[in-house]
Amino acid sequence: MASFGGIDLGGTKIQAVIVDEAKQVRGSARGPTPTSGGPGAVAASMAESMREAAADASIEVDALGGIGVGSPGVVEDGSVTSARNLPDWEGTFPLAAELQQELGPDVKIGNDVQVATAAEFHLGAGRPFSSLLGVFWGTGVGGGVILDGRPWRGRGGAGEIGHMVVAIDGARCTCGRRGCVEAYAGRAAMELHVRKLVDKGEHTDLLKLAKEHDRPRLTSGIWARALEKGDPLAEKMIERAIGALGAGIASAINLLDVEAVILGGGLGVRLGPPVAKRIADAMQPHLFADSRPPHVEVAALGDLGGAIGASLLVAPLAGGGEGASARPPRAAA
Repeated sequence: MASFGGIDLGGTKIQAVIVDEAKQVRGSARGPTPTSGGPGAVAASMAESMREAAADASIEVDALGGIGVGSPGVVEDGSVTSARNLPDWEGTFPLAAELQQELGPDVKIGNDVQVATAAEFHLGAGRPFSSLLGVFWGTGVGGGVILDGRPWRGRGGAGEIGHMVVAIDGARCTCGRRGCVEAYAGRAAMELHVRKLVDKGEHTDLLKLAKEHDRPRLTSGIWARALEKGDPLAEKMIERAIGALGAGIASAINLLDVEAVILGGGLGVRLGPPVAKRIADAMQPHLFADSRPPHVEVAALGDLGGAIGASLLVAPLAGGGEGASARPPRAAA
């Protein structure tokens, strides 16, 4: 049975998996995304994570049928540009060529959120639906779109839900623009705002928790711990994020009228169904067709969804296509 590799490149972590032809995970490995060193350091860490996942699956890397990668930024011909949530990523970097030289098998690159959305559509929470919006809430806020059983990529930039404008001349986003959903809900932007508020005298345990757990950044786990402790600033920041997500997602629904919203990403999965319900409630006042809101579901594939989705770039689906007919049979409950 053939095996395939998948790598999910995130702002704080690199997740690698090995899947078989049935899309079952046979090995995995996870490591932190380097905070310095630019694309070269990131590529080296990705290669190491893939070697560790292969070892976990008791397979040699060069025996893989291919390696798929989900990367933030603009992906074209195996190169990645504008990956702003990665360290020192300036200009365009030939990521596929670099990884292929390092690891051996063919490497294909896709947008990280688009491949994660495809995984949920084919294998996870999106299986009951023919149209959906994937919203991945983590270091940034990314989106993917499935329409009539097919991924919609537009001219290459479709699905950027994080850059829906929810406040004219609003908060500065990490993209350099103002008023984006991501300026209020992206973990990187939230951390910048928290640090500014702390410098002005506000109290929070967020930074102390990060130090106690040896985290250089406010990861999803740190936010979850702060919320469990009832940290007032953490609660205020999450409420602010939920308001922006509700308005931005509802605006996308008003345009596309898809059946479902799949909430993934580090924060989306970690905070889970209670926060998904709060986002659905925050959407409701902004929905034009408010009598039939979309289903809002938490991504079923969890932290591995992005890496599994990346593997679908190289691992053929049953039926050989990208549409609904290409999905494997639903597993028994």
